[in-house]
Amino acid sequence: MEPFQVFFSIFAVLITLAAAFAYLNHRFLGLPRTIALMLMSLVVSGVLMVLRHFHVPLEADAERLIRSVDFEKVLLEGMLGFLLFAGALHVNLGDLLDKKWEIGTFATAGVVGSTFLVGLLVWGLSGLLGLGLRFIECLLFGALISPTDPIAVLGILKTAGAPKGLEAQIAGESLFNDGIGVVVFIALLKLAAPGGSIGAGQVAGLLAAEALGGIVLGLALGYAAYRVLKSVDNYQVEILVTLALVTGGYAMAHHLHTSGPLAMVVAGLLVGNHGRRFAMSARTREHLDMFWELIDEILNAVLFVLIGLEVLVLTLSGRYLLAGSVAVGLVLAARLVTVGTPVAILRRHRPFAPCAVRIMTWGGLRGGISVALALSLPHATADQGAARQTLLTMTYVVVAFSILVQGLTVKPLIRRSLPRPDPGN
Repeated sequence: MEPFQVFFSIFAVLITLAAAFAYLNHRFLGLPRTIALMLMSLVVSGVLMVLRHFHVPLEADAERLIRSVDFEKVLLEGMLGFLLFAGALHVNLGDLLDKKWEIGTFATAGVVGSTFLVGLLVWGLSGLLGLGLRFIECLLFGALISPTDPIAVLGILKTAGAPKGLEAQIAGESLFNDGIGVVVFIALLKLAAPGGSIGAGQVAGLLAAEALGGIVLGLALGYAAYRVLKSVDNYQVEILVTLALVTGGYAMAHHLHTSGPLAMVVAGLLVGNHGRRFAMSARTREHLDMFWELIDEILNAVLFVLIGLEVLVLTLSGRYLLAGSVAVGLVLAARLVTVGTPVAILRRHRPFAPCAVRIMTWGGLRGGISVALALSLPHATADQGAARQTLLTMTYVVVAFSILVQGLTVKPLIRRSLPRPDPGN
C-alpha cells in the first residue's frame, strides 16, 4: 500500500471513531468531549484485549494500525502547532501580562524543580519495586511528566468557572511550560546517551535557542501576519494567512532549531489580541473564530482517541502498572510542592486566590505531550528497551489518571473551593 493510502486509511479510522464516540457522548453521556473520547477509546482497547483471549484477531490488527502511527511526530511536529495557536487565539493577553511573574515562575522554576523532585521520588520507587531504573532515566520521567498539557488544560478551563486571575495563571503556565520542559528533556536525553555529557553552558545555549528563539520568532511571525491582515478585508484571505502562519511558521521553527510550540503560542496571542482588535472586521473575526474552533475540535478529537488507543502498544505487566499507580501520587505531591512553594513566596507581593494551590495542583493536567516525549525515548539496547517500557507505561497511567479523574473532578473542586455568595446580598 502506498504511504498516502496508509495515512488516509489511518486518518479515516480515527475520524470515524472520533465521530462515533462524539455522537454517543452527546446523546447518552454528556461528559466533556475530549475526556469522553479518551474514555471510550480505552474501553474499545480493553474490549479488543479481551477478544484476543477468545482468538479473535481484531486486537492484533488494531495494534498494527496504532504502531504504524508515529505518535511523537504526529503530535509534536504536526498537530501541536495548530492546537496551540487555536488555544492562544482566545486567551486575553492583558490577563497574562498581569500575571507575568507568576506564569514565568511556574513555567520555568516550577518545571525544573518538579523534574528533579519527581526524578528523586521515582528513583526511590524504582529501588523499592526493583525496576532497575538509572537516576538519569528517573529524571527523564520527571522532565516529560512535569509540564502541564495546554490542550487538556484549556479545554477544561473553558467551562470550569475558575477566578479570572487564577484561570490566567493556569492557562499561561500550560501554554509556556512546554518549551522549558522539552529543553530540559532534550538536555537530560543527551546525558542519558552512552558516553553522553552536556555542560551548563550548553544547557543555557539550548534554552536560549529553543525558548528565547521561539518567542522571538513568534513575535516576528505574529507581527508580519498582523500587518498582512490589516491590509486586507476579506475573511477567506485572512483565514488562509493565519493557516499559512501556523504551517509555515512551525516548519520554519523546526529548521531554525527553535521552539515551534512557543512560537505558535506567541503568534496566536498577537493575532488573537492585537490583530483581532485592530486588523479584523467583525465578519472576519466571526469566520476566523469559527474556523479555528473547528480545527481545534477536530484535532482534539483525533488526539484523544489516539491517546486512548495507544494502550494497545504498552507492556501492561503488573509491576509496571503498580509503578504507574504509585507515580500518580508522587507526581501530584511534586506538583503540590512546586506550586505551593512559589505561591507562598510570591503571595507576599502578588495577590492569589485562597484556593490557588489546591486548584493549580489538581488542575495541572498531563496529556498527549507527555506520551509523545515518552515514546521518543530510545530503545537501542535491551536495558534501554526495558527502561523505555517502564517509563512509557508509568507515563500512560499518570496521563490517563490526570485526564479521566482530575479532568472530571476539577470543575466540582473549583466550585467547592470558591467562596459562596452571601444570600443576604
